[in-house]
Amino acid sequence: MQRIAPGPGQESVWDYPRPPRLERCAARLRVVFAGVTIADTQGGYRVLETSHPPVYYLPPQDVAMQWLRPAPGRSFCEFKGFASYWTIDVDGRVSEQAAWSYQQPTPAFAPIAGHLAFYASRVDACFVGDERVAAQEGDFYGGWITSAVVGPFKGAPGTRHW
Repeated sequence: MQRIAPGPGQESVWDYPRPPRLERCAARLRVVFAGVTIADTQGGYRVLETSHPPVYYLPPQDVAMQWLRPAPGRSFCEFKGFASYWTIDVDGRVSEQAAWSYQQPTPAFAPIAGHLAFYASRVDACFVGDERVAAQEGDFYGGWITSAVVGPFKGAPGTRHW
């Protein structure tokens, strides 16, 4: 693994902390699926963790919840607690477990209680500002990759134990 040096205006995910840090995100965040804007906010948060592109959490009041339904399954994060999953269904076009949320996160992540994070690979498009993001490889972590972050990024085969 060779760390990529960040250029002007960029961040290296290798400079992000562990345990992860939660911070407000002033940028406009959008999620689109099946021609519908599922979420659109300027009130999101991002979680920054060593070796991961940022994961963005969008407030439920800025998510078109009529298109989401609870999905089976749960997972545990040692830092945030138990996550539940959401499936998007827009007039029969379905994306299973396309989003997740922490209903009762640990105290350090209390501000994101009920907020939703979306897998960029399971929707048609996600945007930070006007930039369309790339999905973090592997779909386990759900980070959004923009031109503002450099890696290498955890998630690809063989990177689980970095």
